[in-house]
Amino acid sequence: MIENLDIEFKELDRVKGTLPDSTAKEIAAFANTSGGTMYIGIRDDGSIAGVDNPDDAMTRLSNTIRDSILPDVMPFVQIRCIEMEGKHIVRATVSVGTERPYYLAREGLKPKGVYVRRGSSCVPVNEAGIREMIMETSGKSFEESRSLNQDLTFEAFRSEMAKRTLEFGQAQMKTLKLIGSDGLFTNLALLLSDQCPYTIKTAVFQGTDNAVFRERKEFSGSLLTQLEDVYHFLDFYNKTRARFNGLLREDTRDYPEDAVREALLNSIIHRDYLFSGSTIVNLSDDHMEFISLGGLIMGLSMEAILMGVSQSRNPNLADVFYRLRLVESYGTGIRKIMRLYSGNAIQPSFRTAEGAFTVSLPNINIRDTHGTCETAAVFFPDERRTIVEFVRKNGAASRKDIEKELHAGSTKAYKLLKRLCDEGILQTQGQGNQTAYTLAR
Repeated sequence: MIENLDIEFKELDRVKGTLPDSTAKEIAAFANTSGGTMYIGIRDDGSIAGVDNPDDAMTRLSNTIRDSILPDVMPFVQIRCIEMEGKHIVRATVSVGTERPYYLAREGLKPKGVYVRRGSSCVPVNEAGIREMIMETSGKSFEESRSLNQDLTFEAFRSEMAKRTLEFGQAQMKTLKLIGSDGLFTNLALLLSDQCPYTIKTAVFQGTDNAVFRERKEFSGSLLTQLEDVYHFLDFYNKTRARFNGLLREDTRDYPEDAVREALLNSIIHRDYLFSGSTIVNLSDDHMEFISLGGLIMGLSMEAILMGVSQSRNPNLADVFYRLRLVESYGTGIRKIMRLYSGNAIQPSFRTAEGAFTVSLPNINIRDTHGTCETAAVFFPDERRTIVEFVRKNGAASRKDIEKELHAGSTKAYKLLKRLCDEGILQTQGQGNQTAYTLAR
């Protein structure tokens, strides 16, 4: 015999009769991989050394396995004394465990504590591999699996809940699935914690070819903190252009604010967190690009996404964002972006590749080489004038009426109506859902 993927030789210390320090690591590696057999009393070259006191050796091995490896792997280990070349050998047969990953108790559930077999050697498993192993054996998704980091705080999440007068305690954390059935923090908790290891990297380029950096910044912390910080960063670069139609001044931002918000939310909620890389946001003179890891979920096409079909990769994370009123409902983000660019000469683009999904928003104020605005007039075709004419014709209008008339969202309709009221062109009657807009007298 020779050492192999499923065979390992060990020799007892001749003076002390103790097992090698690597014994527990080898047993755990067998249970994490394909199983295997450890022979105690055989030298590395395959020659038989034997065991003088097999009962003591079997007891030492059993105690080592029981005390050094978590979870309990003993149900998957059979220890026997056999005879080879007239000498006693202790044989430990290990089956693949059902509670992988098995790890060294003194090191914990981290790369230096989790090992697998590769050839005749044991190698440590990185964090991504540990997470995959947990998901395979538990049958749970990434966000439902237990977090490798249990030292988590939630100051940012607690603050966001307080802003919305929502309670945040142990009961709520269980309901939101931040705490699993085992009482430990899940990966969803990790994403929303102040210790979230995932980041968003932003880059602002000069020109349109992404060649010369103007500014680079990386945002970390809870996903909720990143959402707010990145949005404010992008908002700073989202310039406002002014032009006049008669006496009316029209202010147009380079990118519709709601489109930026939806694209950013999409890149956070739907990315695959099994990838350790950062979400990327690039901003150049003519477009803003959001690149999230993971691509489309298997079985879902780009055509289906554009139709409004939604299958979230992280439904629990999406549910938290919904409860915080950061998203309206599932499957509306991309369609909302398309609606916000309705009638624009240049449309947003959505691209998918293996492992990545990209949303690209065009700058609606981009100017051609002659200095004339190519798209602003198309995107905002005298919308306030359209509102005034609608009110004049119908005597009054609700916000819903204006949404239908402009084919716009509620936020945009409200802003336009408010601006007309501020300018003294319209006035309000009634309150709340009964609010109507009429011409100012």
